[in-house]
Amino acid sequence: MNVSEQHKEAFREEAYELLAELESALLELEENPDDQEMVGRTFRAMHTIKGSGSMFGFTDIAEFTHDVETVFDKVRGGLMSVNRELIDSTLKSCDLIRAMLEGGGSVDEAEKNRLRGIFSALSRSGSEQGTASASPASAAQTAGRSSSEKTYRIRFKPCREIYLTGTDPVLLLNELRELGECRVVAHLDEIPALEDMDPERCYTYWDCILTTSRDENAIRDIFIFVEEDSELRIDMIDESGGLLDEPAQKKLGEILVERGELTPEDMARVLQGKKRFGELLVESGLANPSQVEAALAEQQQVREVHQRRQNSDVASSIRVPSDKLDILVNLVGELVTVQARLSQTAAMKNDSHLTLIAEEVERLTSELRDSTLNIRMMPFGSTFGKFKRLVRDLSNDLGKEVEMITEGANTELDKTVIERLNDPLVHIIRNSIDHGIEAPEARQAAGKPRQGTVRLTAEHSGDCVFITIQDDGAGLDKDAIRAKAVEKRLIPESAELTDKELFGLIFAPGFSTAKKITGVSGRGVGMDVVKQAIEALRGAIEITSRKGEGTTITIRLPLTLAIIESLLVKIGNDRYVLPLSFVEECIVMTRKEMEESHGKDLANVRGHMVPYIPLRSRFELTGDAPDIQQVVITHIDGERIGLLVDTVIGEHQTVIKSLGRAYRDVHGISGATILGDGTVALILDIPQLVKWG
Repeated sequence: MNVSEQHKEAFREEAYELLAELESALLELEENPDDQEMVGRTFRAMHTIKGSGSMFGFTDIAEFTHDVETVFDKVRGGLMSVNRELIDSTLKSCDLIRAMLEGGGSVDEAEKNRLRGIFSALSRSGSEQGTASASPASAAQTAGRSSSEKTYRIRFKPCREIYLTGTDPVLLLNELRELGECRVVAHLDEIPALEDMDPERCYTYWDCILTTSRDENAIRDIFIFVEEDSELRIDMIDESGGLLDEPAQKKLGEILVERGELTPEDMARVLQGKKRFGELLVESGLANPSQVEAALAEQQQVREVHQRRQNSDVASSIRVPSDKLDILVNLVGELVTVQARLSQTAAMKNDSHLTLIAEEVERLTSELRDSTLNIRMMPFGSTFGKFKRLVRDLSNDLGKEVEMITEGANTELDKTVIERLNDPLVHIIRNSIDHGIEAPEARQAAGKPRQGTVRLTAEHSGDCVFITIQDDGAGLDKDAIRAKAVEKRLIPESAELTDKELFGLIFAPGFSTAKKITGVSGRGVGMDVVKQAIEALRGAIEITSRKGEGTTITIRLPLTLAIIESLLVKIGNDRYVLPLSFVEECIVMTRKEMEESHGKDLANVRGHMVPYIPLRSRFELTGDAPDIQQVVITHIDGERIGLLVDTVIGEHQTVIKSLGRAYRDVHGISGATILGDGTVALILDIPQLVKWG
């Protein structure tokens, strides 16, 4: 790939991120049309796409985006208001820009021309409104947009008798702090000796450095009742703007000269000394300590404001292709394997010096592993925007009123898990809106609000993440599910099923209770694919529902797919790995106890009978089983199932390796790992073992 192609690829990646941010901002703007921050985000995203597109040769994108940007510039200037037509057209523009980024002749030119016509008409409409007159509301919006963060120097020297008027200057200073970031320095040089002091008089005055988005009038309003009798001086010393326009940092002497507390001649004379400038001023009697402290406070605050502004504009991260991260994770996995071999060798050699080295390598490897896996972690909220867009478009198509509520945006998951989770969640959310949420009239008749709700939440629990999709719709119809299951011969007509077992039938291939086929549902494709995708991620899915109240679908997923905590077991001469997230406990099973169960493969666990799968016979391993074996109790789909093994070796940090295409369809095995002694252990797919058991 040449340099030009690299730049174009970098632009595409940035543009996709900006489009996702743009959609999120538009959906927020639809709910709050007067939110100027969202208007600004939308304009900046469009402006960046246009500018970068033009720079890297995407002239078609730059020209099209310019039309959209022009309209939002008028909105930003208060010449236009946000309405449904603008939001709809801009969201469709996002889809069109994506198609233009992907190329391949998939751009709908008719749709492109239609949208350009809409934005051209909206722009003309905004111009006419602007030339006619600016309403008070639009003027306020313009003022809100133009207001920027400023830093003021405030000298407040109240009159001596301020306490006699019933005013406490400290309360005024506290009110000043509420306007923004504020530093206050008290000057005590006018306080007389104790015998000359009148306790009812104020001898202190203050210098305040305030950074705020409010104007000078807001500051004067605080002192409005004392300004006439006090000394109040307000100077703006810094105004936010582009980084290139920012002035150089003022030095301490310059600040004091500007304040009128030092002459340029005195400053030049003091600078001839070798001590710090502030110390020299105090020693020479040209300034008192509080004046120097106030100047230093001003210098520090202006420096911090500039630094904060610079940090917000300069990217704090670098863009790394995902395949490079995958290589890094693979190398860390290899390192974990080598570290295990080193630890095992050190234990066999019984060499204390080698053991110390092995322990240090183990510590460093563990930290490197955690840091590398954290790099792959992404907040689940990065996907919320696309799901909100899905809910909006689908509810419009179906004539329903649906609101999506999201929680747990900061919950982190491995990027691979998030990518592979996208399609299952789309299926589930579409079903929630199509099957679950009723039409507005039906909801009103049932005593519900017209607008339905789909709630998407994510939360950590140990080494897993629970994702919940909940709707307040009609709930699942048990009778319809049973009838359909009997019709498809999934269950006999006389079968007695719990609610959980009944709802689990929804995941059967080809199962659908939809009365008509639509573009959304009815073909019996979807939920079986969802379950397969979740189980491929070593996760589990569960449904609960109450008729008339809604349905909740809960998905449990591992945090990462690369390196897992596991339980190492032995059967015969072979060793196997069980993901620890499925394991509840391990119990001992003697030959006598197995004989007492009369071949029914049941284990008595504190008075409860738990079925188990004898893995030795399942895998057709030769040799005699030991007299004392162990049962690993797992938890699958709310049920406890045991796995009978010869010996439980202990916990193990497992680096997952794929088995390759030849073993892709082997049931009960999800991968392999290399142990410390260099041998290979198979990773058991517990849900599949239980399913085929």
